[in-house]
Amino acid sequence: MTGRTGRFHGVGVGPGDPELMTLKAARLISAADVVAYHCGPGKDSNARRIAAGLIPAGAVQERLVYPVTTGAADHPGGYEGALADFYEESAARLAAHLDAGRDVVLLSEGDPLFYGSYMYMHDRLADRYETGIVPGVPAFAAAAATAAAPLARQTDVLTVLSGTLPEPELARRLADTDAAVVMKLGRTFPAVRRALAAAGRLDHAVYVERASMEGGRRLPAAEVDPDTVPYFSLVLVTGDSRNGTRSRDGATAPGSAAAPGEAPRPARPAAELLVVGLGPGPGHWLTPEAGEALAGVDHVVGYGPYVARVPQRPGLIRHASGNTVELDRARHALDLAARGERVAVVSGGDAGIFGMATAVFEAAEDPRYRDVSVRVVPGVSAVQAVAARAGAPVGGDFAVMSLSDRLKPWKVVEHRLRAVADADLALALYNPASRSRTEQIATARRVLLEHRDPDTVVVVGRDVGRDGESLEVTTLAGLDPAAVDMRCLLIVGASGTRVSPSGRVWTPRWVKP
Repeated sequence: MTGRTGRFHGVGVGPGDPELMTLKAARLISAADVVAYHCGPGKDSNARRIAAGLIPAGAVQERLVYPVTTGAADHPGGYEGALADFYEESAARLAAHLDAGRDVVLLSEGDPLFYGSYMYMHDRLADRYETGIVPGVPAFAAAAATAAAPLARQTDVLTVLSGTLPEPELARRLADTDAAVVMKLGRTFPAVRRALAAAGRLDHAVYVERASMEGGRRLPAAEVDPDTVPYFSLVLVTGDSRNGTRSRDGATAPGSAAAPGEAPRPARPAAELLVVGLGPGPGHWLTPEAGEALAGVDHVVGYGPYVARVPQRPGLIRHASGNTVELDRARHALDLAARGERVAVVSGGDAGIFGMATAVFEAAEDPRYRDVSVRVVPGVSAVQAVAARAGAPVGGDFAVMSLSDRLKPWKVVEHRLRAVADADLALALYNPASRSRTEQIATARRVLLEHRDPDTVVVVGRDVGRDGESLEVTTLAGLDPAAVDMRCLLIVGASGTRVSPSGRVWTPRWVKP
């Protein structure tokens, strides 16, 4: 060997049929000094089996055996810790060959950068050694060919999902996409099948096992015995399964869509449009009335993160959009209701407090929606949630404001801040900051300090009711504007607001004359 270090190659060998390997993969394997591959304890490596006919007789073969293959591990760091140590040890074994000048090929079933163990070696070695990656045919491409199922056409969106996702999340994502591939089945298959059913996609889902390998099979996912499903299997849901039954513009009922170039024609009398407040986040803060309303609709319209909070079920069609298109969203919902569809527009917190209710009523002023009635279903508001966590800071008279100047000039915001401060009201502040609005909270603090004592109590609630929730009790003087972001809601106390010895914040109902 020369004094050079070896070259490291991650080589995709395809889904199983050796004839599906690329010419470049075959060339590198045939010339390798070291051929490495991963496998489970007591099991053969599928990647090695695919490439076996190309491995040189004199090549060193490094068998990298996983210490565990499930979520249980007798390791101080658990399953993740066991795998992290394994990858470090495996990288050290390969690095020894590379330092000795040997070229190393690490085999990867399918494609090295698609759910492949190669990536963990790449993370540890690519910045130290000359590295090349040879793509391989992924399993889902072979499965689509096996099933003769065109996955996506024209503008269809294809989503690749792991069967290990939580069932509600998997159902939501299946409902939201045109076409899907669900991988990593095995023990996850029962939950995957339930998610497919909840998303209304089970009837069109195709199960493919060991695509391109001997003993492979394909059949409708609804007919698969869960006890027979191996890890090397996947489910395909084609974009064609939405045609005529599901569309993102909401024209789903037969006969409800107009012919090209025509205005939409009602298929039945206009339906009542519901505007539903989902509460601040936790499912147990969704009111029974709101839950009942959502259970009775066929369409949910809203800002993406709020639509994602509605559990998927059979027949539910979701219409998610961005954060600054409230009127477009409202018109879309009204169009659906005008055609007789059962629709709910969703907002976080309470839909009537800086939510979608106002946008819906504004859009509904258009005479074409005169037959659509609108009903608002209240929800627990963010100010209520933060106040409850803090104690009772809005137990007396209080005001609620948004610091966003997207829909009103900042001079109006400042004028109202001064008025509230002069009136000595407790004040809840929504939308205190965002990535593009970083100065408003600092300006608001300065304006309030012109009228309020620096020791005025301030409550800063972040992500209340959700993961990572935090609550800080500080003062106007101690408030750090840089620590405030869009996930926060602030409550600025009145002059009488107090902090009890236990740290609870409350504002008396009475005011001294």
